[in-house]
Amino acid sequence: VQLQASGGGVVQVGGSLRLSCKASGSMFSIKTMDWYRQAPGKVRDLVSAVSRSGGRTYYAESVKGRFTISRDSAKNTVYLQMNSLKPEDTAVYYCGAAGIALDLVVVTLQGYDYWGQGTEVTVSS
Repeated sequence: VQLQASGGGVVQVGGSLRLSCKASGSMFSIKTMDWYRQAPGKVRDLVSAVSRSGGRTYYAESVKGRFTISRDSAKNTVYLQMNSLKPEDTAVYYCGAAGIALDLVVVTLQGYDYWGQGTEVTVSS
């Protein structure tokens, strides 16, 4: 599985961005797609995750109500719509794909059998 993330950029506080993660290769074993982010000097954190069907989602508390994850299975693409962006959202965002169910991803924080290359988001004040 190969993952290609895109959509990052520089945006002002309160602005919006939509990240995309295009997957290629055999997706048969992939159950969960997710987004992580890593700010400078910090660990990589799970931001959001979506189940294979797209029917179940997870959001970190810090992004609830502002970010929306969605999955277009026909296009093998996962999106992260980010609204009301804050300076603390500044980070490199990575998409991941995991062969474990969403519940396990949330518990273990290990939803990354495969990684994309990362796309940088900068929120300026």
